Amino acid sequence: MNERISKTELIALPPIPAKRYFTIGEVSELCGVKPHVLRYWEQEFSQLKPVKRRGNRRYYQHHEVLLIRRIRELLYEQGFTISGARNKLDSRGASHAILDELPELPAVPVVPQEAPLDRVWIRNELIAILNLLK
Repeated sequence: MNERISKTELIALPPIPAKRYFTIGEVSELCGVKPHVLRYWEQEFSQLKPVKRRGNRRYYQHHEVLLIRRIRELLYEQGFTISGARNKLDSRGASHAILDELPELPAVPVVPQEAPLDRVWIRNELIAILNLLK
């Protein structure tokens, strides 16, 4: 009976829908973390780079939601510090581990409806692909 159970461990995270992009509010609900914490983690974890569009709005991709869930697990459930979690993700090759966990997504148009196809969008997509391949 000495085991300590925190309230973050008791929260069952909802399944991640098969979508291409998620807003910061959606990611907050999917991962059980407040939006200001997500913005802070972007500064601390170099692997976490959401696409930014109109008015600096963040759009997270599926692999980033998985990464956030992994960071949350390391920090809240396993008791790592920020630097310890960063080192664990760096040494483990987090991008490869996350790629292994990705389910097969149905073919959907890649261009979001609210953004026109332009150079900035294409550049951001290519950067996201390069980050996946690293």
